[in-house]
Amino acid sequence: MTLTPARVPATGVRRLTATLYGYAFLDDFVLLYPVYALLFADTGLSLWQISSLFALWSITAVVLEVPSGALADAVSRRLLLWVGPLFNAVGFTLWVLVPSYWAFALGFVLWGVGGALCSGSLEALAYDELDRCGAADRYARVMGRVRAARLAATMAAIGLAGPVFALGGYPAVGAGSVLACLLAAAVAARLPEHRKRPESGGDGWAATLRAGLAEAHGNRSVRGALLLIPAVAAVWGALDEYTPLLVRDTGVAEATVPYLILLVWTLVTVATLLTGPAERLGTTGMAWLLAGSAVAMAVGAWTRTPAGIALVGLAFGGFQLAEVLADVRLQHRIDDTRRATLTSVASLGTELVTVATFGAYALLGAGAAHSTVFVVLSVPYLVTALVLAGSRTR
Repeated sequence: MTLTPARVPATGVRRLTATLYGYAFLDDFVLLYPVYALLFADTGLSLWQISSLFALWSITAVVLEVPSGALADAVSRRLLLWVGPLFNAVGFTLWVLVPSYWAFALGFVLWGVGGALCSGSLEALAYDELDRCGAADRYARVMGRVRAARLAATMAAIGLAGPVFALGGYPAVGAGSVLACLLAAAVAARLPEHRKRPESGGDGWAATLRAGLAEAHGNRSVRGALLLIPAVAAVWGALDEYTPLLVRDTGVAEATVPYLILLVWTLVTVATLLTGPAERLGTTGMAWLLAGSAVAMAVGAWTRTPAGIALVGLAFGGFQLAEVLADVRLQHRIDDTRRATLTSVASLGTELVTVATFGAYALLGAGAAHSTVFVVLSVPYLVTALVLAGSRTR
């Protein structure tokens, strides 16, 4: 009899985490990932048109990120998590059935809507449900594994896209992507949600948004946690897009490039599994983690060798680990009624800094090698590490 109370929350945690991992895997198991740029080019789109599609995707995320977070605090977060993948499914269907610039543009808008609905909602639901089970201290470990599941899905999609494409071309990889979205929506519907939605008095998400932004403005601790997330997540997230170019500049054969990219993401995935123990690092430990990762990235890029790419992978793993820890700091500091709103504010900051990093890379890369640009863009992480170390000594 005395063991029964302990078993109930343990069962709830197991159900929650298993569902979260399954959802995260299916949500990123998109076979179109490694080939959609080829689809655009094969349809006849110019480089300018393809770039404009990527910009439209980012703009959609920027515009909807914070309002969707406020919506998640005003309505069911589980609802948004299963509706989001359905938007993605419709977009992918359009891409393969009516391939054209405007279909691709609409697909990216739908993908951006789906991503915005889920951004913030997943973290908020996970934290609140773990807290209900008395397991909020497991949040870092759980979210690290959620990110590892996403990375594993991406690597699996990259590995399977080739054979599937060989069998059925773009329709086959498109159908596989749509199926994964539908399965993700089905899994999301099984997520537990016991939160009582706040009474809005008719103002709904707009009132939630105002309250969340007011908390960010008035609470220094929350504001610092919000700023830390884009400071940690944005630059390396943008550099990831240029890593294949950095790898190619090492002089390896074209056929070897995917294997070195896979090595990078394997190291990132392993790092996400260390978030539980890493939570004990504290502010000073995170400062050292960022500084060490920045040095590893700079040295690895500067050497222009395959071994140097492994160092870049270690650096990316350190940044990913720090990103999860920054999210943990934020979740511990905010109220559950505004959790999704403020998480989305942090995501908005990340999107904006990522776009700025793309611009900086384009400017620097016009006159310098990719290795040099990577070295220069390691500096912001050293600055962030110094700020963290300084805040600890005050």
